Amino acid sequence: MLNHQEQLDRIKAEIADSFDEELEMQLEEDRLDELVAEGMSEPAEQSLDRRIYFRELFRLQHDLVKLQDWIQHQKLKVVVIFEGRDSAGKGGAIKRVTQRLNPRVCRVVALPAPTERERNQWYFQRYIPHLPSAGEMVLFDRSWYNRAGVERVMGFCTSDELEEFFRSVPEFERMLVRSGIVLIKYWFSITDEEQEFRFNMRIHDPLKQWKLSPMDMESRKHWEDYTKAKEEMLARTHTAETPWWVVEAVDKKKARLNCIAHLLSQVPYQDVPKPPVELPERIRHEDYHRQPVPPEMFVPKVY
Repeated sequence: MLNHQEQLDRIKAEIADSFDEELEMQLEEDRLDELVAEGMSEPAEQSLDRRIYFRELFRLQHDLVKLQDWIQHQKLKVVVIFEGRDSAGKGGAIKRVTQRLNPRVCRVVALPAPTERERNQWYFQRYIPHLPSAGEMVLFDRSWYNRAGVERVMGFCTSDELEEFFRSVPEFERMLVRSGIVLIKYWFSITDEEQEFRFNMRIHDPLKQWKLSPMDMESRKHWEDYTKAKEEMLARTHTAETPWWVVEAVDKKKARLNCIAHLLSQVPYQDVPKPPVELPERIRHEDYHRQPVPPEMFVPKVY
């Protein structure tokens, strides 16, 4: 049995290991940058110092846990939409939001292309089952705004369907807000040059090539079409009840921190009072004898 100090040392080591998960992800991204930087245009801005980035990220993630507890305590229903061009950094921001949270409280929805049946439903119908119940926060990695973006640009919807979407979405979102849902919408904004840089990073790294789809390649050709689509989408769906918030995302670290800080500001929260937790004594039975595990069942100790 470990004594009290040994237990504290072990707990500190486990916390450090959890921080290493974030460090590992960041080192991987830095490796990608170094891998393809030579001969390509660099990102426009100097990134944050790593120590500052991690200090602020862990502080914000600590506050996200407080927000999660408040959402549970107050039975809130929160929806956060993440939209933006391919490679804009939505996924990385979502990972940092959810990294320390309980997946039973905060879950991510990233729907695939609609099935034939879904294409013949009311457009918003496939999203309804994924909306939060009381005490939940749902992050949409792309959302019903697919119609105003990829579906419009790639010709997957008609002009009449697009116009109906623009007429319907403000009322649909007002209905969600009236039902008690807190709806927050983020658009991650990057430059033409930065998207080219990030696509090239993926092309040159076999660990990231899976992120490139044929649709990504098509989207690159249609940069201006997507720009026009985005401009109309923001103009026609930015309302007082459900405004859009634009995250400048050329610098990924700053974008994550700014987005999380803003998200925390959108849902006023407080510390939730909690009773002290005491670990109960283990119940032991004299007649119980632990059975040995057969050696062939163990995973080989390669490391």
